[in-house]
Amino acid sequence: MLTLDKAKVEAGVLLAERWILAALRKRTFFTLGELNEAIAELLAHLNERPFRKREGSRRTLFETLDRPALRALPTERYQYGEWKTVRVNIDYHVEFDRHWYSVPYQLTQQEVDIRATTATLEVFHKGARVASHIRSYTPYEPTTVHAHMPKAHQRYTEWTPSRIVEWSAKIGPETGQVVERILASKRHPEQGFRSCLGIIRLGDKYPHARVEAAARRAAALDVCSYQSLKAILENNLDGLEPEPAPEPQAPLDHPNLRGPDYYDTGDSPAL
Repeated sequence: MLTLDKAKVEAGVLLAERWILAALRKRTFFTLGELNEAIAELLAHLNERPFRKREGSRRTLFETLDRPALRALPTERYQYGEWKTVRVNIDYHVEFDRHWYSVPYQLTQQEVDIRATTATLEVFHKGARVASHIRSYTPYEPTTVHAHMPKAHQRYTEWTPSRIVEWSAKIGPETGQVVERILASKRHPEQGFRSCLGIIRLGDKYPHARVEAAARRAAALDVCSYQSLKAILENNLDGLEPEPAPEPQAPLDHPNLRGPDYYDTGDSPAL
């Protein structure tokens, strides 16, 4: 059946080439409108041309078979949708175009599909829509639905750097200082929210004393991030004291080396 359909399509293309393109091959057009007008005239003539071996024409077949089956055009214009497959972050948000959108927290660490248009953003999990948001173009800010949050986090709906630090400090002062350093290192504090929330969730998985020790080690090594604290805890490095930083080496002292003072005295030879 597919072969027959393909043959009919190719025959139709050949027919259009013979009755339209071939008829226009020696004519010169100076505007696209003139060309379209000439094509429309020849197309109407082709459609009304009677069949040789059967009654009617292409126009009569269209009127009796195709037109009754046509449906009205959609009332709304087609909207282009961009699709993207992502993994839900530990803070139950997905990132699209530098903005974060919430999904039900039960989908944390699972893959979902995003469909974004100019006005809306939808999130699908295994074909079912699990979240819908108005599209936001504000970078580095979350759009969060209250119902998507676990009950333990719902009181932190309005995230601010000070609240994130206060929340993390409940684990201990070392953890609070690491979180504060992460937020201070970002051009926009919101960029550090994910890392900070990950550190806070480490306090649910590990004893607070261990998280505090890991934060102390990370701060001493100047590797303040969620991934660093997670690696320290997973590898049981929180119980080790950080190695002291190597002492800076003394500058080289050699007769052939001139220091900066040599060029400030005005005694340097002229070139």
